[in-house]
Formats: sequence, structure tokens, C-alpha cells
Amino acid sequence: MISDFISDSLRTTALGAAMKGAGLAVRFLPIPQPTILVGPGASGRLGQTIAGFGHKKILIVTDSIISKLGLLDELTSALTAGGAEFVVFDAITPDAPIPLIEEGIDFYTAHDCDAIVAFGGGSSMDASKAIAAAVSNPGKSLRDLAGYFKGLSTPVKIYAVPTTAGTGSEVTVAAVISDPERQAKLVIVDTRLVPKMAALDPCLMTGLPPHITAATGIDALTHAIESFIGKWANPYTDDMALSAVGLIFDNLRVAYSDGKNLAAREKMALAATYAGLAFTRANVGYVHAIAHQFGGRYHTPHGLANAIMLPLVLRYSLPAVTDRLALLAVRAKLGKESEGEDALAQKFLDAVVQLNRDLAIPTFLAALKKADIPQLAEAACREAHTGYPVPRYMTQAQCEDLIRQVLPPQTELEVAPRKAATARKPAVATRKPAPRAKKPA
Repeated sequence: MISDFISDSLRTTALGAAMKGAGLAVRFLPIPQPTILVGPGASGRLGQTIAGFGHKKILIVTDSIISKLGLLDELTSALTAGGAEFVVFDAITPDAPIPLIEEGIDFYTAHDCDAIVAFGGGSSMDASKAIAAAVSNPGKSLRDLAGYFKGLSTPVKIYAVPTTAGTGSEVTVAAVISDPERQAKLVIVDTRLVPKMAALDPCLMTGLPPHITAATGIDALTHAIESFIGKWANPYTDDMALSAVGLIFDNLRVAYSDGKNLAAREKMALAATYAGLAFTRANVGYVHAIAHQFGGRYHTPHGLANAIMLPLVLRYSLPAVTDRLALLAVRAKLGKESEGEDALAQKFLDAVVQLNRDLAIPTFLAALKKADIPQLAEAACREAHTGYPVPRYMTQAQCEDLIRQVLPPQTELEVAPRKAATARKPAVATRKPAPRAKKPA
């Protein structure tokens, strides 16, 4: 017992020192910020601007639903009017896997493109970044590019048009893609992956179903909270995170219940971008580390996985972040500073739980299997402890306990995983991508 305590104490001290040093480096790392166009019609204005840049041919990366709904029309009309040539790759699926992204790489090369417009949710933007990194570094596979600054050559230029208010990928340095062979997520990180320009057009978001509005909104909230309570927070990231939290508590319920409300949609888009700016420098924590494991193994939508785990991780972290949660409570208009930090922190925790309830977020993960928990917890702790400045470290056993709390009820435990695996299997699994030359190892 004593040896375990000493071991955990030494580990925590060592990890904390390492993360502190890394945080100082990240704080002064030059990270570009895109020019952002905001408001109805922003996607068309972005198209007009891009058309003047003289690109040879632009690849638009999106999904088939966006393409069929005509959401691309304003952008493509502006590109055409400006004399810009483009092609559309609209095969992106949720949790875009390596084979599908390789199809996109081949499509880009075959059409002799020299720039990319990422148009859609997080999967389209992450896939675009992965394609941009890969085509500029043809000697490296996508697995080779996973990690920090693995590409020698600068990725091709990316422009972004998010159609959900969640990931903040339009301003971030990372691309998260799925590796189906290893049942894991790969993260490609490079400051040069930040898009050059982005359009936040609320008109593109009015048709989002409520459940997607909910999950992506809590995704943005998680970015803001984890960046604010982590050890890499600084005055700039604090400002961005606090602004995002205030906007989300003011507007997410409105956007969820009244999807056509342009004002709420625009403010949620801004909140997602602010949260993206915050976590790009301050990073995330255990919520994301666990959510990535759920996504890699069960193809759980990232925002939903974050939403399920957020209250539990906050409750665990509370002793180390009471003062920070109190500040979030004040910004969310849940109380006044005079009420004291303990009371305010508890109000914030309760408000997150209530927000999830109001948005019909489940309290369990239907696909979760009890036998998987040790491996999920081990991978989550490895990810968090080697990359995230978490405010309070947990052991694998503690992580297992947290994950165990989201096991589905017993009646669903026997049936739901099989159904979930069938329902959520990416369409690409049945696709036969065109043969491609093997890349050097």
C-alpha cells in the first residue's frame, strides 16, 4: 500500500514537471491564426476571396449529405464567378478512416490540385488536414505522420468552412483520424495545419438535427473547460475559454430547440472557434483522452463521448480546480463571486449535468463492454499522461472506475454493443478503394 502511494506520488511529480516544461514551450510557440469571416453568406465571401488567390485547382473535401443538400452552392458559385477551378471529394464519413483518406490523397493528386477547402464537420476538416500533410510529404504514410511535426514539408494551403459548432478545427493545429486496423485514433499535430482562412456561416448550420447540435455544442464546451482548468492555461486562453463558456450557456439550448435561430447559431459558431483557439495552446485532458478511446474502438461520435464523460471527469478533478470552476460558474451566470468558490464550483458541476439532461445526452455509453475497460483506461491514461496538462492525475484503476460508471444498464449491455457495432460501422468498411502504390515504410 505504502509503496503504491510512493510510486503514484513520484509518478505524479515527474509528470507534472514534464508537463510544466512542455507548457512553457507551447506558450511561446508561434501558432498562426486564420482570417475569419463571420455571418450569413460568409461561405460565399470566402469563395470570392479564394478565387483571387490564383490557385491552379482547389479540392473541396466534404461528405455526401452536405453535397446533396446544396450547402456547397454559395461557395462553388463564388469560385466559379471568380474563375477558380475546383473538384469535389464528397466521400467523407464520420471518423474518417485511413483507407478513405488515402482515397482523398489519390483524388487530390489525380486532379493536380494545389489547395484544399475543408467543408463540413470535424471529420471533413480533419481529413482535409491529413490529406494536406500527406500530399506534401509523399514519402510518409498517414501513420508515419501521426505525432508532433512529423512532416518535413509544409502542408498545402487549407481553407475551412465548418458546418457544425463544435470541433473548432478551423483554428487548430491537429487532425484526428481513425485507424481501423488498430481500433485507435491517430493525431497529426503541426502548426502549419492551421487553415489560412475560415468562414463561420450560421446559414449552413440551421438544418443540423438537435442531437448533433447537442453533441457538437458540448464538444465545444469540453474544449473550453479543459483548456481553462489545465496546467497550460494562460491569460489569452482564459479569455477565449471564458468567452466560449458564456456563449454556450447562453445559446446552446436555443440552438438545440430552435435550429433556425441564426443569432444563436452564429454565437455557437463563435463559441466553438474561441474554444478552439483556447485548447490549441492550453490543450485538453482526461475527457478527450477517454473519448478518443471510445471513438477508436466503438466509433462513438466524438462530441457524444465527450458529453458523457465530462461531468464525471469534472467531479474527479474538483479538488484541484475548485477556484477555476467557480470562475466558470460566474461567467455562465450561475452565481456571484460573493457566494464563495466551493458553492460556485458545485453550481457549475450541477449546471453541466443539467445541460446534458436538457439536451438529451445519455448518461451511459451503449456500446461499452465491461471486458474492454482495462484496455480503454490504460490507453486513455497513456494519452493523457504523455500529452495533456491535466490538473489532477489519476491512476489506471481510478480511470477504470470512471469508465465503469458509464456502462449501459444490464438489459442493454447484452444487446446494445452488437447493434451499435452494426449501426456505426463506417460506410468505408464495405468500400473497395482504388488500388494505390505502396508507400515506403
